Amino acid sequence: MGDLDGCCSSGWVGGGVVVGGLRELAAPFMVPGPCGVAVRDRLKHLTPQDENVLRLVGEHQGRLASRDLRARCADALEHGADTWASCKRDLTVLSSSRIAGAITKATHDQWALARRCQAAHIQTLESGIRTLRHRLSLPIGEPGTKRAAGGYRSKGEWFRKSRRLAALEARHDAAVRDRQPGQVRVVRGSKRLLNTRHHLADAHLTEGQWRERWEAERWFIAADGESGKRFGNETIRVTRDGEVSIRLPAPLAHLPNARHGRYTLTSTVAFAHRGQEWADRIAANRAVAYRIHLDTDRGRWYLTASWQRPTVQTIPLETARARGVVGVDTNADHFAAYHLDPHGNPIGDPHRFGYDLSGTAAHRDAQIRHALTRLIRWAKQTGATAIAIEDLDFTTEKTREKHGRRKRFRQLISGIPTGRLKARLVSMAAEQGLSIVAIDPAYTSLWGAQHWQKPLATPHRTMSRHDAAGIAIGRRALGHPIRRRTAPPPHDRSDRAGHRTAQAPPGTRGRDGIRPPATDRLPGGPSPNGKRKRGPSASNTVRDAPRTQQWVQDSLMHTG
Repeated sequence: MGDLDGCCSSGWVGGGVVVGGLRELAAPFMVPGPCGVAVRDRLKHLTPQDENVLRLVGEHQGRLASRDLRARCADALEHGADTWASCKRDLTVLSSSRIAGAITKATHDQWALARRCQAAHIQTLESGIRTLRHRLSLPIGEPGTKRAAGGYRSKGEWFRKSRRLAALEARHDAAVRDRQPGQVRVVRGSKRLLNTRHHLADAHLTEGQWRERWEAERWFIAADGESGKRFGNETIRVTRDGEVSIRLPAPLAHLPNARHGRYTLTSTVAFAHRGQEWADRIAANRAVAYRIHLDTDRGRWYLTASWQRPTVQTIPLETARARGVVGVDTNADHFAAYHLDPHGNPIGDPHRFGYDLSGTAAHRDAQIRHALTRLIRWAKQTGATAIAIEDLDFTTEKTREKHGRRKRFRQLISGIPTGRLKARLVSMAAEQGLSIVAIDPAYTSLWGAQHWQKPLATPHRTMSRHDAAGIAIGRRALGHPIRRRTAPPPHDRSDRAGHRTAQAPPGTRGRDGIRPPATDRLPGGPSPNGKRKRGPSASNTVRDAPRTQQWVQDSLMHTG
């Protein structure tokens, strides 16, 4: 992404190479394939009794999940295997052993996620504090540099930022005090929905609508799969015909309509996406996890099935480079893609796949999915076996202290769903047999625009800096240098700072000579350099003459 060159941290982990005068560049690496699958289908034509049973089950197990989460947060770092077993025994009395296991596992995962978010929050606060302290230490009006911000513009701004520094330091101290003993703050049902209760008019919700959404988000109707059991799950069972049945907890034992304390829904499911893969798993009694939830906006019930896949073995990087790559530059409103052969040469014209990241989260997700579908379909048509993309991760770059008044830029990096984009790209590309090569995003647009945008622009082809960045990304993934020409040699060499091409090997004669005049200009027009230069002429002495000339020994002069 052109506007983010040099400021993005690494989300996928790769090796590093130190380049003189530049920041450390990570080496390209293959991204592992997906390890899980999830599909969803709607539960249609449910009777009022079915919906009533689902609500009762969700409310009962949701209360158990809330109680277990409260106990897990109270244990903090003291939680261990014995505590986990004790909590599971207490929940088993009120439900079943399998439901208790699913609840304790879900609450522990939620606590662990809160710990990771807490660490990221502390890191963001520390980044903002460092920036504020640096800028406050400089004189007012001190100009900044390319690598560091300068002082503040006025005394008023300096005063306001000093107060913000005190506020951030107070938040940082409070977060550190919570983290040391392992204390986290978790809201079942989401903190955002909880805060919406105080802004119902802005959210266009009534109190009843909010209450219904709040209760539905706190329900718990889920079950982990178990290999070897019938159809891969004992608690929520789905047969080959799509019949759905639920094992009711002990307090609801008076509600079953089938044997062994089970309730069978009148609705059936049929997974259109990956349906055959799901059918093969339940036919072999392999583990499949299920979750039932209510979409309160639409008033619809859904069943989600998920299972693990064997780890997809990624091909070696050399194999992925054998047939060229498709370099993709990620931007705020489109993907800019270019196909490159194994030697790093651009093939054909650039392609752009647009999307719109405005609106709701569902709309943004659909736009990303459609753009990736078109991108992968075109990449398959090119014959390439890999897609090269920047290793984008903006988690540490959203603080307003780092980017100052660049509000639009902060909105840009906050609006791109990098995590969901990477997950979807890896999953969708794996289904089409394409590998993903992640590269360091530093300087891709800068060098792409400098070395590739103008040479490839023609009257019939418009090249943007984003298209040139796609070429730079592809070349870095292939292991080729992005810059087409290296820096001139020092002045103490015999060639006296002449131009050198990066493509010429060390043994090529004349590689240090003057660069030939450019041919992409009008006939009779001025030289791009302002004046035409002659190449180096052959020496008049025998010692310095090149070996390609033939030497003729003149006869001796006659003196008389």
